[in-house]
Amino acid sequence: MLATLFFAMGLITSLNDILVPHFKAAFDLTYRDAALIQSSFFAAYFVVSYPAGQYTARVGFRRALASSLWLAGLGCALFFPAAALVSYPCFLAALFVLASGVTLLQVAVNAYVETLGSRGAAASRLTLVQAFNSLGTTVGPPLAALWILAPQVSGVAAGGAHPVDSVRAPYGLLAVVLLLGGVVLWRLTLPEPGGSDTSPPGVLGNVRSLLAHRPLRYGIVALFLYVGAEVSIGSFLIVYLTQTPTGIADHAHASRYLALYWGGAMVGRFVGAWLLRKVSPGRMLSLCALYNLMLILVSLVLPASFAMWLLLACGLGNAIMFPTIFSLSVGGLGARVSEGGGLICMAIVGGAVLPYLQGALADGVGIVLSFLVPALAYCYIAGFGAWCARTMPVSDAGSGATRACGETST
Repeated sequence: MLATLFFAMGLITSLNDILVPHFKAAFDLTYRDAALIQSSFFAAYFVVSYPAGQYTARVGFRRALASSLWLAGLGCALFFPAAALVSYPCFLAALFVLASGVTLLQVAVNAYVETLGSRGAAASRLTLVQAFNSLGTTVGPPLAALWILAPQVSGVAAGGAHPVDSVRAPYGLLAVVLLLGGVVLWRLTLPEPGGSDTSPPGVLGNVRSLLAHRPLRYGIVALFLYVGAEVSIGSFLIVYLTQTPTGIADHAHASRYLALYWGGAMVGRFVGAWLLRKVSPGRMLSLCALYNLMLILVSLVLPASFAMWLLLACGLGNAIMFPTIFSLSVGGLGARVSEGGGLICMAIVGGAVLPYLQGALADGVGIVLSFLVPALAYCYIAGFGAWCARTMPVSDAGSGATRACGETST
């Protein structure tokens, strides 16, 4: 059941990578304005994540998961009036509502996986189910090319509807599936872990006590930069492939290559779930960040026909980053894991900030040099991973890595 939910999150999120070039052309936007698609979507994580963690702790995982699907379904349904009005701001508002549901789902499902087993194997366990998230992001771009880009081309050729009308069918279908999925989840019987703190010292006191946990404090920054880097690369890959001399002429063709970027993350997570039982999660995280940093820097000096493959290969390096950062950050929080998960998921707002910065840089210096934004993000992530590896006793390498890093903090 959790794997299915991760798949749904990945599929929905990956559709944004198609909406960026699609709406850029349909509304004649700049790179920076087109990046507001990702900004509107990921801003919901900053606004909704911590309340979502408290809501999950209060009502339980089953109700939180069902509610998240209903809220996401409402966001998908709002694409219909936005398309009827041909309004870019209305689409941004619909994306915010959709992302609010995905945020609640992300907070609840990650914290739930964290509690369903031993803490030492949490990074491995979370990486495994996150692989199904990557499966969703892998199949999403090709499906979106069929659902959104192909109808746009045929509509323009026939001199018919506005290009934005092509989003109605896919998002309408998603709305129905999500609403029905919420009903199914509401009727399921799920195991609930032990209760959390029932007498919190107010929201501000809660946040301060959580931030006393150093891995959580540093991990929030790492997750902010990781999500921003991953989303920035995914958002601008189609533009890079079509605006540089790669031989790829149209967005529909480029979307097939985007599937390789997300497919690399999927393969890497299945492999990483096994490796994280053998290798320190902190060390693995640092190596993957350095790998992506090297790929981006080399891509800046190579011809685009070669550099594109290096950027696509960044998906493999991203594979274990989210689950490893999340697990290293909340390990040791005990009954407050859902609150800590809500707080760290606020950092996913990086997906709103870094693409906007990369879009502004692309407008100023060009699409190639704009990839310096995710490159800088990977520098900090490498340092965070190295810090976790240093604070972990050598004898605890492997399955005890998460525990060791978590227990050095308070």
